[in-house]
Amino acid sequence: MSDLLKNLISGDALASNFDESKASFNVQEALDEANRCLFCYDAPCITACPTGIDIPGFIKKIASGNMKGSATTIMEANPVGASCSRVCPTEELCEGACVLNNSTKPIPIGDLQRYATDWAIKNEEVLFQSGEKNGKHIAIVGSGPAGLSSARELARLGYEVTIYEAKSEPGGLDTFGIVPFRLPKDISLWEVEQIKQLGVEIKTNMEVGKDIYPEDLVENYDAVVLAIGMSKVPMIGIEGEEFEGIYDAIDLVERTKNGFYEEEFIGKRVAVIGAGNTAIDGATTSVRLGAQNVKIIYRRTEAEMTAYDFEYEFAKQDGVEFRWLTSPKRLISDEYGHVKQMECVRMELKEVGADGRPRPVEIKGSEFLMDVDIIVKAIGQTRHMNLIEGFGLEHNEGVVKIDQETFMTSNPKVYAAGDVIFGKGIGEAMVVSAAQQGKDTALSIHQRLKETTINNV
Repeated sequence: MSDLLKNLISGDALASNFDESKASFNVQEALDEANRCLFCYDAPCITACPTGIDIPGFIKKIASGNMKGSATTIMEANPVGASCSRVCPTEELCEGACVLNNSTKPIPIGDLQRYATDWAIKNEEVLFQSGEKNGKHIAIVGSGPAGLSSARELARLGYEVTIYEAKSEPGGLDTFGIVPFRLPKDISLWEVEQIKQLGVEIKTNMEVGKDIYPEDLVENYDAVVLAIGMSKVPMIGIEGEEFEGIYDAIDLVERTKNGFYEEEFIGKRVAVIGAGNTAIDGATTSVRLGAQNVKIIYRRTEAEMTAYDFEYEFAKQDGVEFRWLTSPKRLISDEYGHVKQMECVRMELKEVGADGRPRPVEIKGSEFLMDVDIIVKAIGQTRHMNLIEGFGLEHNEGVVKIDQETFMTSNPKVYAAGDVIFGKGIGEAMVVSAAQQGKDTALSIHQRLKETTINNV
């Protein structure tokens, strides 16, 4: 690559590559689509939404020009509804259930949801008010979708809520973990502000287990909500992972959300290991950082990949290549200790394993070398084991065990929601699911404390 081209896509110029990739509807587009809605009485799109948004209701308000009412309807049901309008797999959820699929194209519910919430953001609307204080105090650990949703509901019910967040800014996954060209940081931070305006206190740079201890929270609050999500990408477990040029996809996305763009990617060959949504984010981020070629390496087939369909299509449109039934075996460096090749092996799928998926097995003698300059690891995430065990909670390899109806953990004062209860065949890792779990957790806490108060009278 020429020095001129490098200069064109380096430094400040890289920032423009991370602008939001899809524009919001204009007024006419929104009205045209809103007026296509049949406003079904028994709308299947509502049932398909994990948070139960009154979809015909908010769309009808758009059609009638009641934009604040539309945004309020959305955010009432989903406290992170602005983020979800951008990242929800709507084609599998609400839009997939739209009755118009049988005759024409479905209503673009996600785009209309974005239009309404974008209006509220632009007009600096305050959509909710806190309830009358009841004298109870709740601690929430983590300020991602589940934590924020729980905080919003509890504040409206009159609780004093304090969120403890280890990072410098709140918002969790939505703020740091989803690529900015799909979910700009300021969208998540607007949702945070809606919740702070209810009187919720958010203590950032506060790591539970270090700056304050789990036992202190359990002792000093009426209830604790554990909404800590998951941690970093684990080691792949192959020779050469200590070389230079190895990136954690979670870290890479977070750096771009904070405005840091790795110029090392310019003109390079990148291999992303994994085929989930994080892998797609790592691959499309690499493209925008100026990589010459980006490949996703996956040991199973397209049918088993865990990324959403729209994520997969997005990556293909970005020119990302996919290498199915391929697994990394070892990394090879140059004389300076920087990765230059990856030895891979072909795989074949055998019988279904305990996880319900076909088991990939190496084909002996099928090893081959792939020239690479950068490896991006995206093979899942580790768990915050120290924190989970610090609260003394029962868990299954980091998946906290809860009562499925109340979200109560093995400690009756501690509840859990979001990714910390997802896995091992339980739940589904979606932002919208975490938001609903946060709401349900808040209502469970409210019910228990209300009953305790009545019994003590």
